[in-house]
Amino acid sequence: MKALEIRDLSIEELKKRLADEQESLANLRFHLATSQVESPIKIRTVRRDIARIKTMLRLKELAQQQPVKVKTS
Repeated sequence: MKALEIRDLSIEELKKRLADEQESLANLRFHLATSQVESPIKIRTVRRDIARIKTMLRLKELAQQQPVKVKTS
């Protein structure tokens, strides 16, 4: 998942995607423990996707909290 794709999602979509990715990571870790994972690199990519999603979610939440600055001149 690319950062541009994540940037276009709403906060609710980001939360849903985050939950899906965390579930996917748990499944991959389980398969890794039972030696059934075909590529251990998938764990790294899922972890990075989770980090990207959390970052964008935090940025969007902060953007909603900040008051709109009105420039007067």
